[in-house]
Amino acid sequence: MRLRDRELDLSSRTFVMGILNVTPDSFSDGGLFRRPEEAVLHGVRMAEEGADILDVGGESTRPGSEPVTLEEESRRVLPVIEGLAKRVKVPLSIDTTKSQVAERALQAGASMVNDTSGLTDDLQTAYVAAKHGAALVLMHRKGQPEVMQEDPRYDDLIGEIASFLKASARKAKDAGVGEDQIAIDPGIGFGKTLEHNLYLLKHLTELSVLGKPILIGPSRKSFIGKILNLPVEDRMEGTAAAVTAAVLNGAALVRVHDVKEMVRVIRVADAIRRA
Repeated sequence: MRLRDRELDLSSRTFVMGILNVTPDSFSDGGLFRRPEEAVLHGVRMAEEGADILDVGGESTRPGSEPVTLEEESRRVLPVIEGLAKRVKVPLSIDTTKSQVAERALQAGASMVNDTSGLTDDLQTAYVAAKHGAALVLMHRKGQPEVMQEDPRYDDLIGEIASFLKASARKAKDAGVGEDQIAIDPGIGFGKTLEHNLYLLKHLTELSVLGKPILIGPSRKSFIGKILNLPVEDRMEGTAAAVTAAVLNGAALVRVHDVKEMVRVIRVADAIRRA
């Protein structure tokens, strides 16, 4: 997978994507980095701690969240991407479901689009990624964020997710995105119960039949809180366990908040997987 001027061999090891939310309402770090200069400094710190990619998001997709306007999302993310592009060598990703935000972010220095709707919100995102030669992450989400956690049900969890992601990847390919520029994400916590999330982590290898690198994002999520009965700020050990399971079951990229700690966890889990 090519990102900016770097070629990432996603078969060589598990890569770390650092989360940089510049929102007032994200479930874990909302409001912490609302000023661009603070966000840029945090991104620089994550790069120094070992993040391979920085994922910048300006719209919360937590359960119950409401969408923001194109202009508001752009106002939040563009100064951060522009600032990071001047300060770090690691590739930058834009976490958005809007093609116009993706276009502006790619022009500002990003080289990956992380679409949490899997192209269901805006198919033009695929054409934007293709035009810029950008990588594209396609995530499975069942329903809109406002309602996705209201009693989600599946007849065949892995089968339905695989079918959705296969169709999304086909749309991306038809739009001109290179086969080797597409990654998939089963969407932990996006229209899934506790049991769904655990089953996904346990059976992640079954998605390898799609032939795409798998990104997984369990960091600090509510299923960990439910298991441990702990608030979001106390979920690092639970996140480490989920990250380890993801790596052992084939994740090529892991999206995390606590970069320094999870880099260490991933290196050990990766060594075990490849032993």
